[in-house]
Amino acid sequence: MAVKSLLAFLALATTAHSKWIVPGARWYDTEGNIFNAHAGGLAIDRDTGRFFWFGEHKTKEDPEGGGVSVYSSDDLATWTSHGLALTPEDGHEFISPESIIQRPKVQYSDVDQKYHMWWHADDSKYSLLLQGHATSDNISGPYVFDKAVAPLGNWSQDFGLFTDYKDGRSYALYSNGDSVQGRDNYLTRFNEALTDLEDVVYTWPKFDLEAPTIIQTERSYYALMSHKTGYRPNNVVAFRADSLEGPWSQPFFVSPAYTRTFSTQSGFSWRINGTKQTTYLYMADQWDGNSIWESRNVWLPMDIDDDKGKLEVKWHDIYDLDVKTGEWEPVEGKEYPAAEAKTIGGAYLQEANFATLSKIATGIYGNDSKITFEVDGQGDDQWVSFYHQSKQLLLIISERPTHRTCPDIDDMGFGDQPMGAPDRINGTWQLRRVSSVVVNDNEDQVHTLYQKDTHKGIILSTALKLPLNKGKNTITVGGLSNGVNIKGADLDKIVVYPPEPRQPPKC
Repeated sequence: MAVKSLLAFLALATTAHSKWIVPGARWYDTEGNIFNAHAGGLAIDRDTGRFFWFGEHKTKEDPEGGGVSVYSSDDLATWTSHGLALTPEDGHEFISPESIIQRPKVQYSDVDQKYHMWWHADDSKYSLLLQGHATSDNISGPYVFDKAVAPLGNWSQDFGLFTDYKDGRSYALYSNGDSVQGRDNYLTRFNEALTDLEDVVYTWPKFDLEAPTIIQTERSYYALMSHKTGYRPNNVVAFRADSLEGPWSQPFFVSPAYTRTFSTQSGFSWRINGTKQTTYLYMADQWDGNSIWESRNVWLPMDIDDDKGKLEVKWHDIYDLDVKTGEWEPVEGKEYPAAEAKTIGGAYLQEANFATLSKIATGIYGNDSKITFEVDGQGDDQWVSFYHQSKQLLLIISERPTHRTCPDIDDMGFGDQPMGAPDRINGTWQLRRVSSVVVNDNEDQVHTLYQKDTHKGIILSTALKLPLNKGKNTITVGGLSNGVNIKGADLDKIVVYPPEPRQPPKC
């Protein structure tokens, strides 16, 4: 009996699910497939109270017209896939694989007791600028296409949906395109059936922003939007108001300048009214413009101070959230500075007053110029966060660059070059570095680390789950190809976190 109990426990442990939220990491569903739902939004099942997340399904073959995927969760950390809620149809005018199906949002209507999905509907040239609408009797779908419309006769680009928790009314948020006649941002009220828009509540004229979302507190509304830089990140801004009709404040940054909101774009937000506290989540995308299907989800708690009219998004590598109580706390890990690691080949330590111990590891390149950390492990899969500076502009030359022949040449950030482009030195936006990570010299298992570009002097982090032995381990970082070269990002430190508590699956 003891042996059978042990085997049952081990079988249960291997199928245990996630407990922590790890922003920007690869997320997997309960079947072990990568979480594939971008620029989406949450909805609640009226019958069960379960969370459902809808997002763009992106693949290499269908980066924009892959339909809308849907996942469900009880805790916002463990996700079960329900496939496609809205499936593309060959030859359809608005939802074919060639169509643009972006930023889907779902809300329930008491009028017809249906779930309503709205999204930005367009063609591949973005010449239609419409809002698509579909309905379903079940929250997970399938959703049946109804129409694609110009809202109140206007254009509509990036789409957001907000529901006021005090009166239950829902609103659409959208920009009206990039033309000279457009570049406005609208807040427009839905009818109670959620089948059409009724009237414009507020207009932000000529702000030329996108990716809108609104978060509501007891006293205020905060509208978050990003600038228009395509799939390059920028500094998300927020506006505050006492009422949706305004007046709204001047825009302000929601995270430290030059972090580009931790390389994310806004898109959705959520209020958790817990039994012990209210928590507000910033639910964003970390786009990968080189391979859009490799983009990541970044969900972070927001600090809001209504007395000061202030909203801040702060970075946490990993945090533990209780959706019932609303409580959350960051997970603590052990730091290992690059200044105390071993470099080989052309990799070396360079003075950097913004880095840990005032040293940063640079020159990481391919298999020859690497850095090795010695870390303690607990004999399990553990999250390891890599803190990096990844300067985004590099000369394209035929010879291999080293710290002697080709120093880092970049623009100190998007937009600081003449005309906001890297053409002065015939360079190109890198957008990301890609590093190889090898644990305990096991080169048969190379882990791929995508490191988003940063402004010079700004350090961001990316987490990987790695298999660590109990006791001493080595973690070696080299460079992999990002499509231009095989240079890895500069490394400041790594942080090793304890094994994630396992949650047994529900029977």
